[in-house]
Amino acid sequence: MTAESKYNLRKEAIVRVATDLLNRRGLDGMTIALVAAELELAPRAVGYYFRRKEDLAVACYTRSIARMDEHISTALEEGTASEALVSFVNSFFDAQRRVRQGELEPIAWFEDMRTLRDPGAGEAFTDLFRKVRSLFKLTGAPSLQHRESNARAHLLLSQMFWAVLWLPRYNPEDYTRMASRTAEILLNGIAQARDDWPPPSLGSIPESESSHAFLVACTELINEQGYLGASVAKISARLKVTKGAFYHHNETKDELVEQCFERTWNILKLAQARADEVAKDGLMNLASQVMEMVGGQVSGQRPLLRTSALAAVPEDMRPRLLAGFDRITARYASVLSDGLEDGSVRPVDVATAAQVISGAINAAAELQYWAPGLTPKTAGDFYVRPVFAGLLSPAADTRQVK
Repeated sequence: MTAESKYNLRKEAIVRVATDLLNRRGLDGMTIALVAAELELAPRAVGYYFRRKEDLAVACYTRSIARMDEHISTALEEGTASEALVSFVNSFFDAQRRVRQGELEPIAWFEDMRTLRDPGAGEAFTDLFRKVRSLFKLTGAPSLQHRESNARAHLLLSQMFWAVLWLPRYNPEDYTRMASRTAEILLNGIAQARDDWPPPSLGSIPESESSHAFLVACTELINEQGYLGASVAKISARLKVTKGAFYHHNETKDELVEQCFERTWNILKLAQARADEVAKDGLMNLASQVMEMVGGQVSGQRPLLRTSALAAVPEDMRPRLLAGFDRITARYASVLSDGLEDGSVRPVDVATAAQVISGAINAAAELQYWAPGLTPKTAGDFYVRPVFAGLLSPAADTRQVK
């Protein structure tokens, strides 16, 4: 083996271990010393390849972006938009199957990439997004405004990242089936054909937490800058209070983050209860909830904490936090079943459709980065409606909105 081959193998091993640590501990918990310990190396040996842990993290993210780029590049070789979408989903889900079976290394979560502010990684991710967006210009895609195609590209790409969370609930041999069901829902939506859009408003949903301001500021900063970016100093500065005032209300940042998750669940549960009161059928029940939750995030009036923050919380906290989102998603599946019974929802796998809904709400926190200037109304037309009508369905064309 040549010296160059040895160098490349060692470097790849370092990136592989660092990716695993990023996913388990976040950027804060991924250190040169821990990577070295995993490989039974001295820290200086890792430092020979990567001088700083930030440089190593960028290598992890860049490799993961390249992997995602392979999936979409192959998909774009298909003849039509629908064929490309199915190919993209199938390719990504198959890669996750191979990861689960130990045949392929996992990709890194992108939670802390924004914290690094690395121009190269940022541009690579933007190029990936543009490729996903180009799918909506292939034969068979509806004619879309620029922000419409951006919103749908964000929705499609985010559904792949969301699937990383829920696919492990299934056996690896079922991943092909789940890919087929996910692609079918993304293509054709959830709703039976109808023209009563938009859904009924849920009205005001009050919040009553005593530390509401701290929770909102922490949620906004984590969504904007990642877990590391949401420092105590930045949270305090956003609220124009001292760090002493922060610790008067909160013992630790981790405790505050846990409360942010609790706040997010409470808002989602309040929306579910209100939708039960105002909606006439299962479809409008769900559509009202998604409109409210997406609109509140786009307007900035009701930020929700993204699940990507789980990458940085202590590992022993994650199962309980994930269970909270599981309960919310299970409720969506239950309402989808109601919709099947009353005829408002077309025949779909309700468990998969519920995950698509949860993923869409979760990803709305970043919608303004990719489709700036959206209002709750236009976000409903450009982003929410395609969830229910299908990403490539003529019924999702905003020119058809009544």
